Amino acid sequence: MQLLPLVHPSEDLTNDEISRYSRHLLIPDVGLEGQQRFKNSRVLVIGAGGLGSPVLLYLAAAGVGTLGIIDFDIVDESNLQRQIIHGQSDIGRFKSRSAKDSVNELNPYVHVQLHNERLEATNAVEIISGYDLIVDGTDNFSTRYLVNDACVLAEKPYVWGSIFRFEGQASVFWENAPGGGGLNYRDLYPEPPPSEMAPSCAEGGVLGILCASIGAIMATEAIKLITGLGDTLLGRLAVYDALDMTYRFIPIRRAPVRTPITGLIDYQEFCGQKRAVTDSKTDVPVISALELKKMRESGTDLQLIDVRGIEEWNIVHIKGANHIPKNKIMSEDVLSQFNKEDFIVLHCKMGIRSKDVLFEMRKQGFTNVKSLDGGILAWIRDVDRSLPRY
Repeated sequence: MQLLPLVHPSEDLTNDEISRYSRHLLIPDVGLEGQQRFKNSRVLVIGAGGLGSPVLLYLAAAGVGTLGIIDFDIVDESNLQRQIIHGQSDIGRFKSRSAKDSVNELNPYVHVQLHNERLEATNAVEIISGYDLIVDGTDNFSTRYLVNDACVLAEKPYVWGSIFRFEGQASVFWENAPGGGGLNYRDLYPEPPPSEMAPSCAEGGVLGILCASIGAIMATEAIKLITGLGDTLLGRLAVYDALDMTYRFIPIRRAPVRTPITGLIDYQEFCGQKRAVTDSKTDVPVISALELKKMRESGTDLQLIDVRGIEEWNIVHIKGANHIPKNKIMSEDVLSQFNKEDFIVLHCKMGIRSKDVLFEMRKQGFTNVKSLDGGILAWIRDVDRSLPRY
């Protein structure tokens, strides 16, 4: 859908800016007026990670006048495989500050506004209201629904993207689009998937370069919205498969039954995450890495079962553990081979999948099963730091 320009042109460009953006100025459809719209625009990028990295770099290079960055996370070495806005020397720094330095190095004419905090229902509308356009590069459903609802309330358009392994998606949502018929994220996903069916990149993995493909689409949509150029992805879902090198464009229609968005809610509860956190502290029997170490050293009779995938097992595993992937161990045929009275300790990467298996084993009558709290990452952190952290 083609839309009117989102931003009015700014005052004249300086001579230095004309020189910097000359390749834009030579494009008839962009020209001086389009570049002035870039200069006058205020864009908030939520998340300085895999998708936020290329979006921030290209919007900065394009000359967006004000870039807001909201991210509370710290740069980790495992981020560098795909989060190209950060470097080796940024490990341990706040992502927002690392990203700001990269943007300023690329284009000193861009004003960077940092929000070094978590986006919450208490601050989302206020923060979002200060910008013309929002770009959502987050990686969890609770924040995506929060961004969507806050944009509806603030009457702001936003560009959305997501990635997983070899596939990515992108679209534009604007409930209050001029002319009516606007769409929001709930038209695409009226309800969030069960929390156990929505693995993060940390658990499921992602091809690093996929971030560049989807991030470039998101930055392109942002530029089109700012200038009014071309047909945006409003009303369409772009689906990219890197292995087949194919793009599909699927129409998005208004959900037949819509609940009006009149305020913000508890999004962790809405997405089933709060229940998972509560369960982990009360209903799920867990064992710490140090407790497991002491038991093994004392000769306690126990079975340590790794329920991760074979790819993760090949990267690193605890010596003496047995490998039975989650999808296999949860079958009745496999569980029938275990003694229900034996002491069993389950573990995965961070403790999420092992808890799912534990619940299923409980249903099958197992009474002496525990989950390794924090998974193998906790074991590496607290017991055996010689193992690689992934």
